[in-house]
Amino acid sequence: MSVLNWKHHTLIQALMSRGPLTEDELFNIFADVTEKNPRGNKREFNDYLLKINKELSFVQMEMRCCRNQNDGGVCYGLVNTVPDEQSKLGTKYSVPQIALFKGVIEAIVQDVTAQGSISNIDALNIRLENQVQNGTGSECQEGPSQIPPALRNFSMSQKEKTLDELVRDNWLCHTPDGAIGLGARSYLDLRSLGKVCENEGCTARIHHYCLEKKISHSRGEIVCPSCGIQWHRGAGKTEVIEEEGDLNGPTQSQPPAGSKRQKLRAKTNIPAAASGCVSSQGSQSGSKSNRRITRASARLS
Repeated sequence: MSVLNWKHHTLIQALMSRGPLTEDELFNIFADVTEKNPRGNKREFNDYLLKINKELSFVQMEMRCCRNQNDGGVCYGLVNTVPDEQSKLGTKYSVPQIALFKGVIEAIVQDVTAQGSISNIDALNIRLENQVQNGTGSECQEGPSQIPPALRNFSMSQKEKTLDELVRDNWLCHTPDGAIGLGARSYLDLRSLGKVCENEGCTARIHHYCLEKKISHSRGEIVCPSCGIQWHRGAGKTEVIEEEGDLNGPTQSQPPAGSKRQKLRAKTNIPAAASGCVSSQGSQSGSKSNRRITRASARLS
Protein backbone atom coordinates (compact mmCIF):
# COMPACT_ATOMS: atom_id res chain seq x y z
CA MET A 1 0.00 0.00 0.00
CA SER A 2 1.31 3.44 -0.94
CA VAL A 3 2.04 5.84 1.89
CA LEU A 4 0.64 9.34 1.48
CA ASN A 5 2.28 12.32 3.12
CA TRP A 6 0.87 15.70 4.07
CA LYS A 7 1.32 16.99 0.53
CA HIS A 8 -0.97 14.29 -0.88
CA HIS A 9 -3.42 14.95 1.96
CA THR A 10 -3.47 18.65 1.12
CA LEU A 11 -4.50 17.95 -2.49
CA ILE A 12 -7.25 15.56 -1.35
CA GLN A 13 -8.55 17.91 1.33
CA ALA A 14 -8.63 20.81 -1.13
CA LEU A 15 -10.86 18.83 -3.49
CA MET A 16 -13.07 17.57 -0.65
CA SER A 17 -13.61 20.99 0.90
CA ARG A 18 -13.82 23.15 -2.24
CA GLY A 19 -15.35 20.73 -4.69
CA PRO A 20 -14.17 20.57 -8.33
CA LEU A 21 -11.09 22.67 -9.07
CA THR A 22 -9.86 24.03 -12.36
CA GLU A 23 -6.54 22.82 -13.68
CA ASP A 24 -4.88 26.12 -12.74
CA GLU A 25 -6.28 25.98 -9.20
CA LEU A 26 -5.00 22.45 -8.59
CA PHE A 27 -1.67 23.26 -10.20
CA ASN A 28 -1.27 26.27 -7.90
CA ILE A 29 -1.97 24.15 -4.81
CA PHE A 30 0.49 21.52 -6.03
CA ALA A 31 3.13 24.20 -6.62
CA ASP A 32 2.57 25.64 -3.13
CA VAL A 33 3.01 22.32 -1.31
CA THR A 34 5.82 20.87 -3.45
CA GLU A 35 7.55 24.08 -4.59
CA LYS A 36 7.56 22.63 -8.10
CA ASN A 37 5.69 23.75 -11.19
CA PRO A 38 3.50 20.84 -12.37
CA ARG A 39 3.67 22.07 -15.96
CA GLY A 40 7.41 21.56 -15.91
CA ASN A 41 7.31 18.47 -13.68
CA LYS A 42 4.45 16.51 -15.20
CA ARG A 43 5.94 13.14 -14.31
CA GLU A 44 6.09 14.01 -10.61
CA PHE A 45 2.60 15.54 -10.74
CA ASN A 46 1.23 12.34 -12.30
CA ASP A 47 3.05 10.24 -9.70
CA TYR A 48 1.27 12.18 -6.96
CA LEU A 49 -2.12 11.56 -8.57
CA LEU A 50 -1.30 7.88 -9.11
CA LYS A 51 -0.50 7.38 -5.42
CA ILE A 52 -3.62 9.28 -4.40
CA ASN A 53 -5.87 7.18 -6.60
CA LYS A 54 -4.33 3.94 -5.36
CA GLU A 55 -5.26 4.91 -1.82
CA LEU A 56 -8.68 6.28 -2.73
CA SER A 57 -9.56 3.01 -4.46
CA PHE A 58 -9.77 1.34 -1.02
CA VAL A 59 -12.72 3.61 -0.16
CA GLN A 60 -14.32 3.36 -3.63
CA MET A 61 -13.34 6.88 -4.62
CA GLU A 62 -11.29 8.31 -7.44
CA MET A 63 -9.71 11.61 -8.40
CA ARG A 64 -10.69 12.44 -11.97
CA CYS A 65 -10.08 15.14 -14.50
CA CYS A 66 -12.33 16.01 -17.42
CA ARG A 67 -12.93 18.77 -19.92
CA ASN A 68 -15.73 21.11 -18.92
CA GLN A 69 -17.85 21.43 -22.05
CA ASN A 70 -19.17 24.82 -20.93
CA ASP A 71 -15.85 26.63 -21.25
CA GLY A 72 -13.42 24.00 -22.57
CA GLY A 73 -11.31 24.10 -19.42
CA VAL A 74 -9.95 21.07 -17.58
CA CYS A 75 -11.24 20.44 -14.05
CA TYR A 76 -10.37 17.97 -11.30
CA GLY A 77 -12.58 16.42 -8.66
CA LEU A 78 -13.33 13.43 -6.44
CA VAL A 79 -16.06 10.96 -7.38
CA ASN A 80 -17.55 7.87 -5.80
CA THR A 81 -16.98 4.80 -8.00
CA VAL A 82 -19.55 2.43 -6.45
CA PRO A 83 -23.26 3.32 -6.78
CA ASP A 84 -24.35 1.13 -3.86
CA GLU A 85 -27.20 1.71 -1.40
CA GLN A 86 -24.83 3.18 1.18
CA SER A 87 -23.55 5.85 -1.20
CA LYS A 88 -27.15 6.87 -1.97
CA LEU A 89 -27.57 7.79 1.70
CA GLY A 90 -24.64 10.19 1.65
CA THR A 91 -26.49 13.14 0.18
CA LYS A 92 -28.05 16.35 1.39
CA TYR A 93 -30.67 16.27 -1.36
CA SER A 94 -34.19 14.96 -0.88
CA VAL A 95 -35.87 12.32 -3.05
CA PRO A 96 -37.79 14.92 -5.11
CA GLN A 97 -34.62 16.95 -5.65
CA ILE A 98 -32.73 13.89 -6.91
CA ALA A 99 -35.68 13.00 -9.15
CA LEU A 100 -35.58 16.51 -10.63
CA PHE A 101 -31.83 16.22 -11.24
CA LYS A 102 -32.32 12.88 -13.01
CA GLY A 103 -35.08 14.41 -15.09
CA VAL A 104 -32.87 17.33 -16.11
CA ILE A 105 -30.06 15.01 -17.21
CA GLU A 106 -32.43 12.85 -19.23
CA ALA A 107 -34.04 15.91 -20.83
CA ILE A 108 -30.62 17.27 -21.81
CA VAL A 109 -29.44 14.06 -23.43
CA GLN A 110 -32.76 13.42 -25.17
CA ASP A 111 -33.00 16.95 -26.55
CA VAL A 112 -33.36 16.65 -30.33
CA THR A 113 -31.31 19.82 -30.88
CA ALA A 114 -28.33 18.23 -29.06
CA GLN A 115 -27.33 21.57 -27.55
CA GLY A 116 -26.25 20.06 -24.24
CA SER A 117 -28.77 22.18 -22.34
CA ILE A 118 -32.49 22.80 -21.87
CA SER A 119 -34.45 25.95 -21.14
CA ASN A 120 -35.23 26.93 -17.56
CA ILE A 121 -38.96 26.52 -18.32
CA ASP A 122 -38.43 22.97 -19.60
CA ALA A 123 -36.45 22.13 -16.46
CA LEU A 124 -39.21 23.45 -14.21
CA ASN A 125 -41.86 21.50 -16.13
CA ILE A 126 -40.14 18.12 -15.74
CA ARG A 127 -42.59 15.54 -14.36
CA LEU A 128 -41.02 13.99 -11.29
CA GLU A 129 -43.38 11.03 -11.35
CA ASN A 130 -41.63 9.86 -14.54
CA GLN A 131 -38.57 9.18 -12.36
CA VAL A 132 -40.44 6.78 -10.05
CA GLN A 133 -39.25 3.19 -10.46
CA ASN A 134 -40.95 0.01 -9.47
CA GLY A 135 -39.31 -3.04 -7.95
CA THR A 136 -37.94 -4.19 -11.31
CA GLY A 137 -36.09 -0.94 -11.91
CA SER A 138 -38.36 0.26 -14.73
CA GLU A 139 -40.50 3.35 -14.70
CA CYS A 140 -43.66 2.97 -12.67
CA GLN A 141 -46.81 2.94 -14.77
CA GLU A 142 -49.22 2.95 -11.83
CA GLY A 143 -51.81 5.62 -11.10
CA PRO A 144 -51.37 8.76 -8.97
CA SER A 145 -51.92 6.78 -5.78
CA GLN A 146 -48.63 4.92 -6.40
CA ILE A 147 -46.62 8.14 -6.70
CA PRO A 148 -44.97 9.22 -3.42
CA PRO A 149 -46.62 12.34 -1.94
CA ALA A 150 -43.22 14.03 -1.76
CA LEU A 151 -43.06 13.99 -5.58
CA ARG A 152 -46.72 14.91 -6.11
CA ASN A 153 -46.49 17.87 -3.75
CA PHE A 154 -43.14 19.22 -4.96
CA SER A 155 -44.07 22.77 -5.98
CA MET A 156 -42.75 24.91 -8.80
CA SER A 157 -41.01 27.21 -6.32
CA GLN A 158 -39.29 24.19 -4.74
CA LYS A 159 -38.12 23.10 -8.18
CA GLU A 160 -36.72 26.57 -8.81
CA LYS A 161 -34.87 26.58 -5.49
CA THR A 162 -33.52 23.08 -6.23
CA LEU A 163 -32.19 24.15 -9.63
CA ASP A 164 -30.45 27.12 -8.01
CA GLU A 165 -28.94 24.81 -5.39
CA LEU A 166 -27.75 22.32 -8.02
CA VAL A 167 -26.14 25.19 -9.94
CA ARG A 168 -24.51 26.50 -6.76
CA ASP A 169 -23.13 23.02 -6.01
CA ASN A 170 -21.77 22.65 -9.57
CA TRP A 171 -24.05 19.76 -10.55
CA LEU A 172 -25.77 22.02 -13.08
CA CYS A 173 -24.92 25.40 -14.57
CA HIS A 174 -26.52 28.40 -16.22
CA THR A 175 -25.37 28.78 -19.83
CA PRO A 176 -24.69 32.25 -21.32
CA ASP A 177 -28.12 32.21 -23.00
CA GLY A 178 -29.89 31.45 -19.71
CA ALA A 179 -30.45 27.73 -20.26
CA ILE A 180 -29.70 24.88 -17.83
CA GLY A 181 -26.67 22.71 -18.61
CA LEU A 182 -24.46 20.21 -16.85
CA GLY A 183 -22.02 21.46 -14.22
CA ALA A 184 -18.43 20.48 -13.51
CA ARG A 185 -19.42 17.74 -11.05
CA SER A 186 -21.71 16.10 -13.58
CA TYR A 187 -19.00 16.20 -16.24
CA LEU A 188 -16.58 14.55 -13.81
CA ASP A 189 -19.10 11.80 -13.14
CA LEU A 190 -20.37 11.35 -16.68
CA ARG A 191 -17.07 12.44 -18.31
CA SER A 192 -18.55 14.97 -20.81
CA LEU A 193 -21.20 15.61 -23.43
CA GLY A 194 -20.53 14.65 -27.03
CA LYS A 195 -22.16 14.86 -30.45
CA VAL A 196 -22.54 11.85 -32.72
CA CYS A 197 -21.92 12.23 -36.44
CA GLU A 198 -25.11 12.97 -38.38
CA ASN A 199 -24.32 9.99 -40.60
CA GLU A 200 -25.84 7.05 -38.70
CA GLY A 201 -23.33 4.69 -40.28
CA CYS A 202 -20.37 6.67 -38.95
CA THR A 203 -18.89 6.09 -35.48
CA ALA A 204 -17.07 9.45 -35.12
CA ARG A 205 -18.11 11.85 -32.38
CA ILE A 206 -16.90 15.25 -31.12
CA HIS A 207 -17.25 17.36 -27.99
CA HIS A 208 -19.92 20.06 -28.21
CA TYR A 209 -17.41 22.67 -27.09
CA CYS A 210 -14.87 21.57 -29.69
CA LEU A 211 -17.47 21.57 -32.46
CA GLU A 212 -18.67 25.07 -31.59
CA LYS A 213 -15.08 26.27 -31.52
CA LYS A 214 -14.34 24.72 -34.91
CA ILE A 215 -17.47 26.24 -36.44
CA SER A 216 -16.77 29.71 -35.03
CA HIS A 217 -13.19 29.71 -36.33
CA SER A 218 -13.88 28.08 -39.67
CA ARG A 219 -14.34 30.03 -42.88
CA GLY A 220 -15.70 27.03 -44.75
CA GLU A 221 -17.57 23.84 -44.09
CA ILE A 222 -16.81 21.58 -41.12
CA VAL A 223 -16.78 17.97 -42.24
CA CYS A 224 -16.53 14.70 -40.34
CA PRO A 225 -12.90 13.49 -40.39
CA SER A 226 -14.16 9.92 -40.69
CA CYS A 227 -16.92 9.91 -43.34
CA GLY A 228 -16.60 13.42 -44.81
CA ILE A 229 -20.23 14.49 -44.22
CA GLN A 230 -20.77 18.17 -43.33
CA TRP A 231 -21.36 18.88 -39.64
CA HIS A 232 -23.92 21.48 -38.57
CA ARG A 233 -24.36 23.26 -35.26
CA GLY A 234 -27.05 21.60 -33.10
CA ALA A 235 -27.62 18.60 -35.37
CA GLY A 236 -26.97 14.98 -34.43
CA LYS A 237 -27.47 12.95 -31.27
CA THR A 238 -25.84 13.07 -27.86
CA GLU A 239 -24.19 10.19 -26.03
CA VAL A 240 -21.90 9.21 -23.17
CA ILE A 241 -18.44 7.75 -23.45
CA GLU A 242 -16.83 6.59 -20.24
CA GLU A 243 -13.07 6.44 -20.27
CA GLU A 244 -11.47 3.51 -18.54
CA GLY A 245 -8.25 5.51 -18.34
CA ASP A 246 -7.72 7.69 -15.25
CA LEU A 247 -5.20 10.07 -13.72
CA ASN A 248 -2.53 7.40 -13.61
CA GLY A 249 -1.05 8.65 -16.87
CA PRO A 250 -0.40 12.00 -18.57
CA THR A 251 -2.46 15.02 -17.58
CA GLN A 252 -5.69 15.85 -19.33
CA SER A 253 -4.01 18.47 -21.48
CA GLN A 254 -1.93 15.65 -22.96
CA PRO A 255 -4.28 12.68 -23.51
CA PRO A 256 -2.74 9.24 -22.90
CA ALA A 257 -1.92 7.36 -26.05
CA GLY A 258 -3.97 4.25 -26.62
CA SER A 259 -6.25 4.80 -23.60
CA LYS A 260 -9.25 2.49 -23.63
CA ARG A 261 -12.74 3.93 -23.88
CA GLN A 262 -16.07 2.30 -23.49
CA LYS A 263 -18.99 3.99 -25.20
CA LEU A 264 -22.33 3.87 -23.48
CA ARG A 265 -25.07 4.34 -26.04
CA ALA A 266 -28.81 4.05 -25.58
CA LYS A 267 -32.16 5.75 -26.03
CA THR A 268 -31.02 7.99 -23.20
CA ASN A 269 -27.49 8.95 -24.21
CA ILE A 270 -25.11 11.21 -22.24
CA PRO A 271 -21.58 12.85 -22.31
CA ALA A 272 -18.45 11.98 -24.46
CA ALA A 273 -14.79 11.52 -23.54
CA ALA A 274 -12.85 14.26 -21.82
CA SER A 275 -9.57 14.08 -23.72
CA GLY A 276 -9.24 14.43 -27.45
CA CYS A 277 -11.81 16.24 -29.58
CA VAL A 278 -12.87 13.62 -32.11
CA SER A 279 -13.09 9.88 -31.60
CA SER A 280 -14.35 6.92 -33.60
CA GLN A 281 -15.74 3.96 -31.71
CA GLY A 282 -18.15 1.07 -31.78
CA SER A 283 -21.34 0.87 -29.74
CA GLN A 284 -22.69 -1.24 -26.89
CA SER A 285 -26.07 -2.02 -25.42
CA GLY A 286 -28.27 0.71 -23.96
CA SER A 287 -28.89 -0.68 -20.49
CA LYS A 288 -25.55 0.57 -19.17
CA SER A 289 -26.39 4.15 -20.10
CA ASN A 290 -29.54 4.14 -18.03
CA ARG A 291 -27.59 2.76 -15.07
CA ARG A 292 -25.05 5.53 -15.55
CA ILE A 293 -27.73 8.18 -15.20
CA THR A 294 -28.97 6.56 -11.99
CA ARG A 295 -25.41 6.39 -10.67
CA ALA A 296 -24.87 10.10 -11.25
CA SER A 297 -28.04 11.12 -9.44
CA ALA A 298 -27.38 8.67 -6.61
CA ARG A 299 -24.13 10.39 -5.69
CA LEU A 300 -25.39 13.93 -5.20
CA SER A 301 -23.75 15.39 -2.12
